Amino acid sequence: MDITASAPINRCSKEHQKIYLDWFACVDSDGDGRITGADATKFFAMSNLSRQDLKQVWAIADSKRQGFLAFKEFVMAMQLISLAQAGHTLSADFLNSDINIEELKPPVMDGLDHLLSKAKKHSKSYDPEMNGTSQIEISSSSKSAKKIPLKSVTSIVDGLKKLYIQKLKPLETMHRFYEFVSPQLTNSDFDAKPMVMLLGQYSTGKTTFIKHLLKSGYPGAHIGPEPTTDRFVAVMNGPDERSIPGNTVAVQADMPFNGLTTFGSAFLSKFQCSQMPHPHITFIDTPGVLSGEKQRTQRSYDFTGVTSWFAAKCDLILLLFDPHKLDISDEFKRVISSLRGHDDKIRVVLNKADQVDTQQLMRVYGALMWSLGKVLNTPEVMRVYIGSFNDKPINAADDGPLGAALFEKEQDDLLSDLKDIPKKACDRRINEFVKRARSAKIHAYIMNQLKKEMPSWIGKAKAQQRLIDNLESVFEKIQKDHHLPAGDFPNVENFRMALAGYNIDRFERLKPKMIQAVDDMLAYDIPKLLKTFRNPYD
Repeated sequence: MDITASAPINRCSKEHQKIYLDWFACVDSDGDGRITGADATKFFAMSNLSRQDLKQVWAIADSKRQGFLAFKEFVMAMQLISLAQAGHTLSADFLNSDINIEELKPPVMDGLDHLLSKAKKHSKSYDPEMNGTSQIEISSSSKSAKKIPLKSVTSIVDGLKKLYIQKLKPLETMHRFYEFVSPQLTNSDFDAKPMVMLLGQYSTGKTTFIKHLLKSGYPGAHIGPEPTTDRFVAVMNGPDERSIPGNTVAVQADMPFNGLTTFGSAFLSKFQCSQMPHPHITFIDTPGVLSGEKQRTQRSYDFTGVTSWFAAKCDLILLLFDPHKLDISDEFKRVISSLRGHDDKIRVVLNKADQVDTQQLMRVYGALMWSLGKVLNTPEVMRVYIGSFNDKPINAADDGPLGAALFEKEQDDLLSDLKDIPKKACDRRINEFVKRARSAKIHAYIMNQLKKEMPSWIGKAKAQQRLIDNLESVFEKIQKDHHLPAGDFPNVENFRMALAGYNIDRFERLKPKMIQAVDDMLAYDIPKLLKTFRNPYD
């Protein structure tokens, strides 16, 4: 139950705010701008409310499940206690009522005067805009005793933001990581809801699949046997149902789509955001993958590049097939190839499987596995979910083990996989952050090696061309010199194409301190974050 979005309860007069500031400073035993559960338990008990009521107060005030209350949440808790003392029932429905919150008096707290007089002897000033200083200290170097305190760290995700700004972003900026590999991260990238992308050919049931999960259509959705979805659509949680054009979405700071501006107006005109009240997962509905001549003439933007960008942001990628569309076109092969590095996110769905009988289903399943084996080119067998994800009853050919029972079990397995996404979102974010840090390190080594091998005066053009032509050997040298895994290096052909537009002589030399900072972050800082803060979804 997300109460924070609708709660008007945090309004209070200046007079009451001053009172609450004194109370907050009194309860904040550590002076770090945060009230822990232990501090709150003692203070809230002075209200003489029942234990159950106080549990409800904490649950509503700490709706983000941070494990502590900052000043804003403390005010909300005090107002809730005041309301409970007046005999009101605490619930989300009550928070949406028309009670004048500004005139709500502070609650009656037994023994408060004695507590305040003791606190004045050890008075400390408090700024409500500052949300405290974390007790975590991020080491600047494993060889140095000097430490950099991370202020206002309230959670794992918040800690990752600080680490990115202080330790990883300087390395990325110096070596133009955002120009070659991935745009720089913003706060919205860290705070974004879990994301699921659906890929497949036309009429394989991508939009119907989303409608089936949401139990309703989204704004702008069209379903039919002909090609209907002609754009990328981000189906997100929002207070009301509406569609937002792509150019508008891409410039909104609170949305994780700023990086899409690199694909230009041609793409943004084919992108939209559909907001509607639904569980906090963002679904990316995509246009059907083209086949034949159409794929070379009808795209006005880099379709493969866009899917690759979304793949890096997504928590799960669903490849949809149906029994009548098993062929994998050239464009689909390129799209699947662009998903390399995200294999753990990919799930294959054989949709509309109830349209064929048992014998045909066995043949279709075998043909699909054979096709995927040629494209994915991995020794592991990809898991394929079989089902019919729509609002109609399953039309199975028989009721045996390969009939309706099989479809129901397969659909339950996939749905449970989807339901686990929010729980795994924090772990996924850490995983992606670590992958990005490793990638940024290798990128910096590559740029440094290319710079080192350029001559000082004459013959720069020839030297640059020679380096670009022999990029494989450059990668091998870096791999051996720094003992790096070959699987972490970028695609040679893609990097070669990107280098063609740059003057290697102007690249920056590597600063060992920056690499050391990233190594310390991976070895010490991130494990300390995980040890100090719990997963907010646990």
